[in-house]
Amino acid sequence: MKTLTEDAVQRYRDTGYLAPIRVLPASEAAAIRAKLETFEAGAGALAGKLRQKSHLLFTWLNDLIRHDRILDAVEDIIGPDILCWGTSFFIKEPRNPAFVSWHQDSTYWGLDPADIVTAWVALSDSTPENGAMRVVPGSHTMAQIPHHDTFRPDNLLSRGQEVMVDVDASQAATLTLAAGEMSLHHVRLIHGSDPNPSATRRIGFAIRYLPTYVRQVAGSHDWATLVRGVDRHGNFELEQRPDADMSEAALAYHAAVVGGHTKILMRDTGRQMRA
Repeated sequence: MKTLTEDAVQRYRDTGYLAPIRVLPASEAAAIRAKLETFEAGAGALAGKLRQKSHLLFTWLNDLIRHDRILDAVEDIIGPDILCWGTSFFIKEPRNPAFVSWHQDSTYWGLDPADIVTAWVALSDSTPENGAMRVVPGSHTMAQIPHHDTFRPDNLLSRGQEVMVDVDASQAATLTLAAGEMSLHHVRLIHGSDPNPSATRRIGFAIRYLPTYVRQVAGSHDWATLVRGVDRHGNFELEQRPDADMSEAALAYHAAVVGGHTKILMRDTGRQMRA
């Protein structure tokens, strides 16, 4: 049974995004946030490489990427055979200058074709006041735009990449989400977000989904998790679930996979992803 109406799917095709979509009860989103913050209370804020492919470190995030409500909506966009290629935490602390520059996700991922959708799941409210995502409707219909790397320390992107075109911010739409809601956006959609000057923490978990026929063309080896359907193509090594939260085995496997992923994302820079 379809989750998205035909009108909603057409809206995604036309604009490159769809929001808000309720996927978790507020209580479930709060429980996931509590697990994150309980870990941080003991180990320190989740940072650097631990924010990337975190579903390989925590069992509850590995469950989240397989959540039926999320996958039902994603299936309506990209079909029934679905891989999770990556996950990323986008956390903005209160009164913090961290931001996300205008960019297209597809710039350094090395994935082809561009039939890729990000589910951005809000684990806290995401509002204009705390730096909600902003998108340029219809920009996903453009070809890949050149970007330049800034490596600015306050930029949450791996290379601080920015589109090399003028973006009319007055045309951007702000994706306001309540905790437990998500947005969907196309891999070529131009988007970004401002800093968080408010007193509230903004926590988003981005899940990158692709149909199994998509290939990695910028690297010789890549990994993904089969979350629904059948993989008839074998373009990615299928990832293993963590045996326990932050176990030695999970940490070692995560380090190996993220190390390979970093070689793709940071190619030609001579740099490593921030630790």
